[in-house]
Amino acid sequence: MRVMGVDPGLTRCGLSLVEAGRGRSVVALDVDVVRTPSDAPLPMRLLAISDVVEHWLDTHRPDVVAIERVFAQHNVSTVMGTAQAGGVIAVAAARRSIDVHFHTPSEVKAAVTGNGAADKAQVTEMITRILALQSKPTPADAADALALAICHCWRAPMLSRMAAAEAMAAKQREAYAAKLKRAKVKAGR
Repeated sequence: MRVMGVDPGLTRCGLSLVEAGRGRSVVALDVDVVRTPSDAPLPMRLLAISDVVEHWLDTHRPDVVAIERVFAQHNVSTVMGTAQAGGVIAVAAARRSIDVHFHTPSEVKAAVTGNGAADKAQVTEMITRILALQSKPTPADAADALALAICHCWRAPMLSRMAAAEAMAAKQREAYAAKLKRAKVKAGR
């Protein structure tokens, strides 16, 4: 499974591509950070991110895109920009029928370090070890994008089992509701 990890942002948007092997084996294939000038108009910044992401999607052909889920921060404009960048990326993937999954920062940190409150240095150190990199990925956005991709690789089997269980439960609820309806009709005769 090829996973494109995305740490969305307007000023710096981290992109990564990893391939999952057997077990917890993961290999880094590419990593980059898209930078846009803070004084550029918002539509032009989003377009620049979109252009690079579309090139990545067409070139690398990931099976899935894992994007960091935006959460409440003190700076509303930062949250808005991050959400807008993530939205542009999700749309580009959806146009290509590529599944998109969102992971919270604490899910990513917990998956990679075992601690949902780990700091950036701990995440970067673990990414370097997990991927057997010769040097730490920089800037932090690159390490975060790699962490997102790894998180998804490791969580995907569980997410798949949960989706299957939810589908089975829905099917059983429908069957039970139909059974009750038949019994009600039969009792009313």
